[in-house]
Amino acid sequence: MLKILMISLGCDKNLVDTEMMLGMLQDAGYCFTDDETEADIVIVNTCCFIGDAKEESINTLIEMGALKETAKVKVLIAAGCLAQRYAREIREEIPEVDAILGTLAIDEIVKAVSDTLSGKHDAYMQDINREPVHDKKRVVTTGGHFAYLKIAEGCGKNCTYCIIPYARGHVRSLPLEAAVTEAKKLAAAQVREIIVTGIEIASYGRDLPGQPNLIDLTAALCTAVPQVRIRLGSLEPRLVTQAFCDHLSRFDNLAYHFHLSLQSGCDATLQRMHRRYTT
Repeated sequence: MLKILMISLGCDKNLVDTEMMLGMLQDAGYCFTDDETEADIVIVNTCCFIGDAKEESINTLIEMGALKETAKVKVLIAAGCLAQRYAREIREEIPEVDAILGTLAIDEIVKAVSDTLSGKHDAYMQDINREPVHDKKRVVTTGGHFAYLKIAEGCGKNCTYCIIPYARGHVRSLPLEAAVTEAKKLAAAQVREIIVTGIEIASYGRDLPGQPNLIDLTAALCTAVPQVRIRLGSLEPRLVTQAFCDHLSRFDNLAYHFHLSLQSGCDATLQRMHRRYTT
């Protein structure tokens, strides 16, 4: 039986995509390994958010490509943000890569593996503003006691330094009912803490009918899975008002912790970054 080594780089949003790809591949009959010397297929879910992440992704692809000569690897697939943003450059400069999978094409991973094993080398790309994949089985890789719930894809903030809109598109929120369903699945799998994540979760719901907001979603999640602690991911500071805290304090299973994106102590720098808050 063919063994797959999956390497997930970058953020927790990327990790959720990795877990869905693992679920699809498991259902297709593949098994997995953490040992690169035992892998027949290597999939690298790449990142390119900052220069160091881009360099790590490139180096990992080159390192895994070398295993075609020294180990059992037959297929190397580049997925994720670097693959989306730099598909042509990967084709030209890292010929060891057999297939490229864009960020919104993760539901084609089984086809990409099958095609490549049969000798077809291709790029699997979708419009980065398509509705994100969310209703797939996941193989949770965080140890079982906690898991991430990605409530939105992309970002519409367009900060001047950020590549996200070009790699993942504008913000598209997961419908509230779908988010609750996913939370219930995780709870049924004995997950005890759900971390709500997304590129910019404060924008949640603005693109949905009725425009439910992050407070509405958090209330729905806390109510649906009262046995699970709900933790909010990274937030812009200006979202955390007294009213926001007062409303969320009604829920005992909401973690008493916020991760705030305080990215500079200089107003001029924040303005150049196109961040929407001041010191």
